[in-house]
Amino acid sequence: MSIWRDVVGQEPALTVLQRAVADPDAMTHAWLLTGPPGSGRSVAARAFAGALQCPKGGCGECRECRTALDGTHADVDILATEALSIGVSQTRELVQLAGRSPSVGRWRVILIEDADRLTEQSGNALLKALEEPTPRTVWLLCAPSLQDVLITVRSRSRHVRLRTPPVEQVAELLSRRDGIKPRLALNSARAAQSHIGMARRLARDEDARGRRRATVELATRIRGVGQAVGAAAQLMAIAEEERDRTLETRAAAEKARLLETLGADPSARTQPPHVRAQINSLEKEQKTRSTRFTRDMIDRALVDLLSVYRDALMLRSGAPVDLVNEDAREVVEEVAGAFDSDGLLLAMDAIGTARERIAANVAPLLALEAMTISLQLPR
Repeated sequence: MSIWRDVVGQEPALTVLQRAVADPDAMTHAWLLTGPPGSGRSVAARAFAGALQCPKGGCGECRECRTALDGTHADVDILATEALSIGVSQTRELVQLAGRSPSVGRWRVILIEDADRLTEQSGNALLKALEEPTPRTVWLLCAPSLQDVLITVRSRSRHVRLRTPPVEQVAELLSRRDGIKPRLALNSARAAQSHIGMARRLARDEDARGRRRATVELATRIRGVGQAVGAAAQLMAIAEEERDRTLETRAAAEKARLLETLGADPSARTQPPHVRAQINSLEKEQKTRSTRFTRDMIDRALVDLLSVYRDALMLRSGAPVDLVNEDAREVVEEVAGAFDSDGLLLAMDAIGTARERIAANVAPLLALEAMTISLQLPR
């Protein structure tokens, strides 16, 4: 069993990383792993960290491999932020850690899973550590693309690019690792467009499949301005339902743990000032997480909606490619019959514009309404 077993469809990248593990001359102090969402950047980075610590170079079975993968290794520090950005204070803490020698492992590994969320200030705080690396310290940075990372950071890192894995390999992973039935695994991998995390969610959660189906079917229901506004509201509702389903229980558990840690009475009508301050800080963090999660879910819904118009364009052009929405072919065929090729391209542009606006902090509902008005079916 290899530590790389869950890194699928990334043979060129694995060749580079495995050579660095085996050959000191191929090793460097800072790595930047990029790849589209769902390609497995973080999984590859954790596997690389484990292989660096493993006496056998990544057996996948020893303590070093297992603890590196699950994030509990003493010399593998992981920053996986749920905020919209990574602050200077967080970066400085990592820089201080990077200055220490490994305590039990061969390397001290600092992994930043969302390096694209480094601000200019937090990126500058990182530069000194990248310019003058501590011996036996390795930085692993993950981001969607080179352009998402500050140029001062990426110019000091070795780049390894991951690609979108093939649908069949994602399906095989779901069957092997998660015990998903092959047909469901394949349908989920195709619907998720090879996004491994989303494919796993679709395969395991029937409600998630239902929400995706509702998003896909919107393409055939926007026949006027009123329905366009309603479709935008439905997209918001789908994202918020997913958010509440995922985060509400977690938020309550976090608050209960905090009160227990502080020795506070959870049934008390008022709390002492120091407890209230801690609760306010937690609630602020949870609100930031909720905002980011909602935006991520909206973006995922827009990717699903975009796939309908992509499939319709493929049908119209007669391109010999598999449909993303093969299980909703009737929806795709209706859209393909309603729009000509130019109309489908304009619809895809409208969805892309909405994604860009939301990423730029435009109010999501306003961006969605402008988009859905552009998606009205021709009369």
